[in-house]
Amino acid sequence: MIRVYHTSDLHDHRGFARRLASLREAAPGFLFDCGDSLRGSQTVYRRSEPIIDEIDAANYDVQAIGNREFHYLFPLVTARANKMRYPLLCSNLVDTKGRTLPFARSLVFEHEDARIHVLGLLIMQYPEGSPWERVFGWRFLQPWDVVAEYASRLGDRDVLVVLSHLGLSLDRKLAKAVGRTTLILGGHSHDTLFEPELVNGVPIIHAGPYGQYVSHTELQHDPATNRFSIEKFALLPLLGAP
Repeated sequence: MIRVYHTSDLHDHRGFARRLASLREAAPGFLFDCGDSLRGSQTVYRRSEPIIDEIDAANYDVQAIGNREFHYLFPLVTARANKMRYPLLCSNLVDTKGRTLPFARSLVFEHEDARIHVLGLLIMQYPEGSPWERVFGWRFLQPWDVVAEYASRLGDRDVLVVLSHLGLSLDRKLAKAVGRTTLILGGHSHDTLFEPELVNGVPIIHAGPYGQYVSHTELQHDPATNRFSIEKFALLPLLGAP
């Protein structure tokens, strides 16, 4: 069994680390975030981001880059990443100038006899081939193309979790395009889904913004299909929980 917790769009709402630690002590699992935890944005850089210490205290396994973690200026993305002691992830963002990326393109976690592949997707700020590529050096790849190419290399028992900062409507498009995805954990659009939304057999989960909830998903292996699917799901109160 694989257990996953996920938050998104915290926007500097703090005070959840102790609650998350308590949940994971009672039922251990991976802890992921889908981005937009910071106060800054793609155009505003703040030297102080208090939420970073909170996320570090909660012991997150990885955070996907949202548009609050992104910045058009490469050195400022690097400066943000250097302040974080947990891995940053983005799979559909590349640098056309050949600079070393300050984040991972993919991550793999080993759990019992399963391999959990994790991708991160950032909402596109401009289309591929835009003149802005020459100005900033960032290229935004089509997220479904990136996920499909990665998924084509996976074995049946491999788990593919996508940390999406695309919004619910594009998460649905991704699910339709790549049915091999095990789980889409979403954010950006501030939707709260109290049950997973199934599209093309792919469950989409949105826990809502501001740390009100954390999603709790348990995946179980099905010997008939040799794939993992959801056995148990809940949105658990986080900030403001008793």
